[in-house]
Amino acid sequence: MMTTAPEIFIGTSGYSFADWVGPFYPPGTRSADFLGYYATQFNCVEVNSTYYGIPEPRVLANMEKKTPDGFRFIVKLNQAMTHEYSADPALYAKFLDVLAPLKAAGKYHGLLAQFPWAFKRDEPSKAHLERLRDAFPGEPLWVEFRHDSWMHPKLADWLTERAIGYCAVDEPQLPGLLPPVTHVSNGIGYVRFHGRNAKHWWDNGTSRADAASGRASPLRGSREQLRYDYDYSESELMQWLGRVQALAQKAKQTYLFFNNCHAGQAARNAKLMEELLRRSGLAL
Repeated sequence: MMTTAPEIFIGTSGYSFADWVGPFYPPGTRSADFLGYYATQFNCVEVNSTYYGIPEPRVLANMEKKTPDGFRFIVKLNQAMTHEYSADPALYAKFLDVLAPLKAAGKYHGLLAQFPWAFKRDEPSKAHLERLRDAFPGEPLWVEFRHDSWMHPKLADWLTERAIGYCAVDEPQLPGLLPPVTHVSNGIGYVRFHGRNAKHWWDNGTSRADAASGRASPLRGSREQLRYDYDYSESELMQWLGRVQALAQKAKQTYLFFNNCHAGQAARNAKLMEELLRRSGLAL
């Protein structure tokens, strides 16, 4: 009997980080050359810059040109959609226009909606998720929750009925955060590795009060980076091998993205995960 090898794609959440020069990018690499080099090492990436602002389509067109055939982009939704709960049709139409160059090149593979800790499981939140689904008809869409109120026995079925993918997370096991639970609710597995920096998870320029209200901190840079300043050990990543294998058996494809981006740790850990999967016999 012929069997198909699982399709597992590994990359990082963003690529344009100056502090990756040296740890990941060769010394002297210019920012304009980051993506071209990245694409020699990985075959997929999350575009995180779209969270902060919606660029002109030419920006993503330029990104696409720096990657080879077969490269995959997952694009993160703008913060107005996930943190401000906007229902403005013009906002969503503009965002769809931005995706056109990636779609034309066959390199677009979906959207990620990362919600804040303040986005709890209640009727208004569920209604907003349904508005998001309607605003992006037919688009591959995953949601990442940060509040553990979403850990409901019927969550996977509810998402499946709406063709919304579930994004599993690895993060500190702190009260109110999600455990490392996996689901396949749109046919494709998805995992984001944030690191386990429990000491500094809330020490990132956002107070608990701001997190609870959904207000984003105006502070970025060194203090915000503390949350994701984490270097996974081999034993910690090995804890995920069984979960990844289970996802790969259920899903058409599985994405693993590392978001612990401080000082190139995400790229290093992504490479380590590649090696662990090879050792375990899971083809990439």
